[in-house]
Amino acid sequence: MDNIFVICEIEDGKVADVSQELLTKGRSLANQLNCKLEALALGHKLKGIEEHIFPYGADIVHVGDDKRLEPFTTLPYTSVIVDLFKREKPQIALLGATTMGRDLGPRVSSALQSGLTADCTALEIGDHEDKKAKKNYKNLLYQIRPAFGGNIVATIINPDCRPQMATVREGVMKKEVFSKSHKGEVKDVDVKSILKPEDEVVKVIERHIEKNRINIKNSSIIISGGYGMGSKENFSVLYELAEVLGGEVGASRAAVDAGFAEHDRQVGQTGVTVRPKLYIACGISGQIQHTAGMEESSMVIAINNDPGAPINKLADYVMTGDVMEIIPKLIKAYRKNTK
Repeated sequence: MDNIFVICEIEDGKVADVSQELLTKGRSLANQLNCKLEALALGHKLKGIEEHIFPYGADIVHVGDDKRLEPFTTLPYTSVIVDLFKREKPQIALLGATTMGRDLGPRVSSALQSGLTADCTALEIGDHEDKKAKKNYKNLLYQIRPAFGGNIVATIINPDCRPQMATVREGVMKKEVFSKSHKGEVKDVDVKSILKPEDEVVKVIERHIEKNRINIKNSSIIISGGYGMGSKENFSVLYELAEVLGGEVGASRAAVDAGFAEHDRQVGQTGVTVRPKLYIACGISGQIQHTAGMEESSMVIAINNDPGAPINKLADYVMTGDVMEIIPKLIKAYRKNTK
């Protein structure tokens, strides 16, 4: 009762990074609320899956192992989760804002009439005073996300309905092992008694999965270009700089929309969230839509011809000038000094 649940996403017996990130955050929230952190793992052939969950701080892992749960289909997953939540009555439930989470979250919250906040970038615990109803609420989940196209940051609360549900984008939360030796309790979910014939009306006959060839999320050095790069051809200097530094190329939404780079390279609110050791922002103004995806970088260097660009306030170092003059000089200097 009143514990925190993380619905884990599992593919080929591996727990998704976003689920482990949510477990890390869930452990922190559970410590604040003095409650337990519970995880739910659904799928097939899940023997030993708890070994990939307990190190991130889970006290209880609910395992639903059934061939009808592999691969993911909406109806059986929804039925199992709704049944479990009605019995366990969690106060908070968290999912990744992935294809699966964005499909599953609204269905579960609708069935439980609990409400859902999508694409959160931060989660905190706090109080709320409803002056009109003259009520004080303690220990609510502050569900924080950009709104109105990223022009404001909204804090959303759910005072009366439970669970408080939120989906969180991959990379927003830090993934951190709580304790390699941490162990908890494993509880089996009786999937057979929960699923009904109508939950099996949709069957996946065949699946084709194409692996993403671009992986900027795990790169320790990212050189990102914005609309200020001027053209797709000018982006070639970013690839050259990335090659000599051993990094990856990212892009702002404006650059992607202009056709300068592929969507898989987009950093920001509608792209990926990254936290590299070094982030070089080239020709990027630094609107909140972009900075929401890279503000936790260890070091930020901004190269821009606008001395008043918002990105400069976030940057550790600022180079003011023409990117097409500065970047070739950086490449030349780096090659000269690393021979």
